[in-house]
Amino acid sequence: MKPIKNLAQYYVDLLVRLGILRFSILLAMALVALAVVVQVGITLGLSGHVDDIDIVRSVFFGLIITPWAVYFLSVVVDQLEESRQRLSKLVSKLKDMRSRDQELNLRLQQNIAKLNLQIEERIKAEEARKEAINDLENEVYQRERTQVELAERTALLRSFIDASPDLIYYRNAEGVFSGCNRAMEELTGKRESELVGLTPRDVYSEEIAEQIIDTDQKVFIDNQALTYEQWLEYPDGRKNYFELRKVPFYSKEGAHLGLVGFGRDITERKQHEDSLEKASKDKTTFISTISHELRTPLNGIVGLSRMLLDSQLDQEQRKYMQTINVSAITLGNIFSDIIDMDKFDRRKLELLPTTLHFEEFIAEIESISALMAEQKGLRFDLERLSSLPFAVKIDATRLRQVLWNLISNAMKFTKEGGVVMTVSAETLDDHAEITIEIEDTGIGIAESELDKIFAMYYQVKTGKDNLHAVGTGIGLAVSKQLVKMMNGDITVSSEEGFGTTFSLTLTVPLAEESASEILAPVEQPGLRIFMVEDIELNITVAKSLLESLDHQVTVAMTGQEALDRFKPDDYDLVLLDIQLPDMTGFDVAQSYRQSYNKLPPLVALTANVLKNKREYLDKGMDDALSKPLSVLAIQEVIGRLCDIDPVFCEPVVEAEKSVELSDDTFSTLLDLPMLESYVDIVGVKPVLDSIQMFEEMMPDYIEILDSNMVAKDQDRIVSEAHKIKGAAGSIGLKRIQSVAQKAQSPERVTWWENISDWVEEIKNGYQHDIQVLKEWLAQRK
Repeated sequence: MKPIKNLAQYYVDLLVRLGILRFSILLAMALVALAVVVQVGITLGLSGHVDDIDIVRSVFFGLIITPWAVYFLSVVVDQLEESRQRLSKLVSKLKDMRSRDQELNLRLQQNIAKLNLQIEERIKAEEARKEAINDLENEVYQRERTQVELAERTALLRSFIDASPDLIYYRNAEGVFSGCNRAMEELTGKRESELVGLTPRDVYSEEIAEQIIDTDQKVFIDNQALTYEQWLEYPDGRKNYFELRKVPFYSKEGAHLGLVGFGRDITERKQHEDSLEKASKDKTTFISTISHELRTPLNGIVGLSRMLLDSQLDQEQRKYMQTINVSAITLGNIFSDIIDMDKFDRRKLELLPTTLHFEEFIAEIESISALMAEQKGLRFDLERLSSLPFAVKIDATRLRQVLWNLISNAMKFTKEGGVVMTVSAETLDDHAEITIEIEDTGIGIAESELDKIFAMYYQVKTGKDNLHAVGTGIGLAVSKQLVKMMNGDITVSSEEGFGTTFSLTLTVPLAEESASEILAPVEQPGLRIFMVEDIELNITVAKSLLESLDHQVTVAMTGQEALDRFKPDDYDLVLLDIQLPDMTGFDVAQSYRQSYNKLPPLVALTANVLKNKREYLDKGMDDALSKPLSVLAIQEVIGRLCDIDPVFCEPVVEAEKSVELSDDTFSTLLDLPMLESYVDIVGVKPVLDSIQMFEEMMPDYIEILDSNMVAKDQDRIVSEAHKIKGAAGSIGLKRIQSVAQKAQSPERVTWWENISDWVEEIKNGYQHDIQVLKEWLAQRK
């Protein structure tokens, strides 16, 4: 196809180049030549030879055909030329279109590129948007999760706060409640929503609110946490003791927002502390009482033996009597240790320095110690290593107690040999430094035990014999404390099996009295003495002693007898025993001072160890003496007081009287007339219902009463006692009603002293009385 196309193109190009005339001639000649060649060829093929005519025919035929052929070809060429020209124009247009198309295609490519770029940017933006949406969704999810966790934590924290038994609350800087926990709601009787916006004055009583506001202001002003204790009252009247802590809190910017308060109920601890205090008082009362009871016969032994020693005795009788006297004195020292132990526990031990003739004091110690040693077959030696001061200011009773402890221990643990006491002193300007050593040849103390022997209740065990122990564990501890109070010290050195040495060092002021003032015999006229004492033995001892000094003695054995028989003008001195069967000596003294303008000196007699006279002076006495009476002590008091006016003191409160009620009969416990009338009218069943209601109400009454007892709130105690009285009276519990009547009467003398006993009687007795009432009702059915 392509050669024909090339041939046609060549034909057209030749026609265009030669022109139609020359091309026609050339074409005619070609056609004639072609016709001749064809004719000759056909003729030669058919006949085998060519004639001229054949050639002429061929030329002729060619000339005939040539114009038509030229014409046809010319037409074809023209048409072809036109077609070519149209084609050229079309090609030109196509080229233009192609150019435009290329340009458009370029633009399209550019637009496509831009579009692709925009699509990519949009895809990226979409991806970024999706990522942002995902991040936002994640953030929202995290926030929701955080909010859920925060809500859960808040709920958990709130549950913890509400579950806490401690008070928790918030107040803003204006002192207005902002929130609280459930314990606070129970205390105030208001829900948190009701409490928010209120001030302490809107919630508490004026007294409680005042203290709360004061402590709030202190927290706000000082910007520091504050802890204190306060009584708070529940809506039902119960009072509990709280330890309150208030802490200021601030915003992130440091702005003061208010305070957070915490309150812990420490009522039980307060009750325990009060119980301990009461137990301590009870123990003190017991020790004081037992000391008095034990010292009463002991003082009789000491006094009578002392009087017998001053009488005519043979040698053997005197020896026996000295043994009795020393034994009683030693036993008295043991009592002193017990009492001092109690006073050490209560920090109430005091010293009363007086003028002491030191030489006579040492001689007294030597005399009694020698007697004790003789009874055990031991030797006692006293060595004065230097001159001793004539008189010093010291508590002679305490010093004697310390030395007796040391000497008694030395002799107790010495089986053979003896005890040596050495005394030395160095006198300076206004004081003396005294050293006393007590050395024994006893069993000794192990070195490992030396640091422990002054501990309270500690007993040293020796390697030789575990049954031996140094004292009761009280005497050495008390002695150590006493010596330290006297500005001295006790040290010990020992070797097991070779004895022990206790060294006592003291620094004491010198006394100003001269020798004549101390040693001169006291010559006193006979006095008229009124003695109030309830124990026959004490009366015998004291009366014999006083009458031996030419004094006249009148005795009263009860407080009431002392009040009835006493006339101030008839007596020069009054000796008052403190513990009488119907009242105290203080009560008698108070009554005297209220009844008479002028009195003889009032001197207290006490079987207890006398260490602090201030207590007796404050309660109306002019002086005090320990029993048994000694000649020197009574002469010293007479010499000081009989020529001076008595000291007037403030009245004292009447002594506590116990309440004792019998539980043996219905009539004692129950209001039988009221009950009989009540049962006759309504029958037994309503009374039993009332009893059941009373039993249900009493625990709440008791709880509120106990809380106010611990709080010492008199008004609330009276209020609750009044409720109990009314409730008990309504069911005929006469005894409980009577006790509650006393408890609701604060105007009674010694109300505070007795209220605890009355409350205990109500608490411990009402159930018993209810049972008695039920038994009485059972008999009425």
